[in-house]
Amino acid sequence: MAEQPLSAAALARQLRQTPGDYPLPWRIQVRPICASTERELDQWLRRDPMASAARVVLARRQGFGQGQQGRSWSSPAGGIWLSAALPWPGEGDRAASLALAVAVGLALQLEGLGLAPAIKWPNDLLVSGRKLCGFLPRLAWRSGAVRHARIGLGLNGSNAVPMGAISLGQLLGRQQPAALAARVLRALEWAVAAADQPELVRRQAEQRLWDPGGVEHDGQHWTITGLSQDGGLQLQNGSGSLVLRRRF
Repeated sequence: MAEQPLSAAALARQLRQTPGDYPLPWRIQVRPICASTERELDQWLRRDPMASAARVVLARRQGFGQGQQGRSWSSPAGGIWLSAALPWPGEGDRAASLALAVAVGLALQLEGLGLAPAIKWPNDLLVSGRKLCGFLPRLAWRSGAVRHARIGLGLNGSNAVPMGAISLGQLLGRQQPAALAARVLRALEWAVAAADQPELVRRQAEQRLWDPGGVEHDGQHWTITGLSQDGGLQLQNGSGSLVLRRRF
């Protein structure tokens, strides 16, 4: 089957055909090409700041996607490149870790395709030790309360990938972008639904946590012992224990 271009109408149709236990009233925009879906979402939120529905901006191609520490990358056609704003509990410190909730939601969707993803702390998903998906989670606050959650995400579909990465095209054959995007939105819906269950999210993430044999931190080797409820990586060695946290 030839690959069908991603469009808002195609994604809306695919969402109706994709099972979801926690559907959200999505508002969807699709750009054939843009510099950054993050910038597009910023502009949308400034134009329409009061709307509470979940909203998402997707791009077929993206010139300057935004990653950790301000890094940017080019996002070629064939992948899923998006930025979303999601409802989230106002008392964010009592909610589940946004990063872990998104990671688990994505893992569940990939498992539904027959894959066995692992969560590479803090914000990547791997298959067979190679990166399939990365995301940038953060909370937008106003007057001491969470206004909404923000997610920037890239999932390798049928696009070419660099060394050390893998695509769904390589794993499963060519996939329709609208079908993949619908699965990502269902994953984000799971994250929202689980926001008030931090221990459930932590356990689910810990079961899928990737452990390469420990990590190096502050010049020492540490053993990974699990995850904290706020999304931290628990470490231990002969010197003691600590929780490594990443602020986005």
